[in-house]
Amino acid sequence: MTKPTTMKQIAERAQVSIGTVSHVVNGTAPVREKLRKRVLDVITSLGYQPSQLARGLRRDSTNMLGMVIPDITNPFFPGVVRGVEDVAFNKSYRVVLCNTDNDPAKEKAYIDELRSYRPAGLLIIPASERGLSSELGYSIPQGIPLIFLDRRPSDWKGDAVMVANEEGAFQATQYLLKMGHTRLAMLAGPSHVTNAVERLAGFQRALAKHKVTITPEYVQETRFDRDSGYRSALRLLNMLPRPTAIFAANDMVALGALLAVRELGLRCPKDVSIIGFDDLELGMFTDPALSSVHQSGYQMGATAARLLLERIAGKKGRPQQIVLPTELRIRNSVVLPNDDSHTE
Repeated sequence: MTKPTTMKQIAERAQVSIGTVSHVVNGTAPVREKLRKRVLDVITSLGYQPSQLARGLRRDSTNMLGMVIPDITNPFFPGVVRGVEDVAFNKSYRVVLCNTDNDPAKEKAYIDELRSYRPAGLLIIPASERGLSSELGYSIPQGIPLIFLDRRPSDWKGDAVMVANEEGAFQATQYLLKMGHTRLAMLAGPSHVTNAVERLAGFQRALAKHKVTITPEYVQETRFDRDSGYRSALRLLNMLPRPTAIFAANDMVALGALLAVRELGLRCPKDVSIIGFDDLELGMFTDPALSSVHQSGYQMGATAARLLLERIAGKKGRPQQIVLPTELRIRNSVVLPNDDSHTE
């Protein structure tokens, strides 16, 4: 295996001191243009790549942004990552991605590991919001900017970028109510995650506004994945009376509900209407096409990255809690309730 090129080799080939090479590579002091060009030519010819970690140890930070997400298999999160990466790359930062599988222990291990690489900043979509920012206070050195995305720990007072979860859920539920559905159910997402709690609050607010009461069993807690949505939807659809409409806390849960509907020999939307939350592109290709609350993962990621880079650059000011808007997108998975639906 070929050994990496060193600054000493560059200095010998360019006939300059190691200090001059270091100044050219790290930009730590001005170098005469003639010498600078000579060093750069040698660097190019030898294929030298400076160690970002070594530079980070000298400067106490690198050009690396650490990003921690809860589930790489959920199609919503790659859009968030892409928004972060596009903004970061344009400013010469690089993103290191870690997937926690919604496991707080794995999350902590990744954050501790990232700390040793001197990241310029961190972006985290937490696996669980309970007390996380208190725990991170012991893990993250002072001076490293940190932004939470999508889910915000309840005790976090710093920068965060979310969407209007409660309002989006309220609009979706209100639409179902205005369509005439009164036997509404919700696949509510994990009770320990902020955005799921907010979406449940929006669902309940719409019911209260329209003075509609539902049986408590019509609200089922799920994980944010298709299998959990499928199993919880089976429970709902076997209840008597069966709900005529389901609001799912995310699109993956809604896809699980669609599968449960088909497996039981029912029809969506004739027998049961379904609305999701995320507006994933794949929802447009389901049968029927899925109605959903739109949130832009890309915009969320890009907004968080811009704010993080401002903090890295030294911009002060009060912490920002940015809330991005949502929009209800109606397709083919919602109709008026079927008068012949099973009510015994």
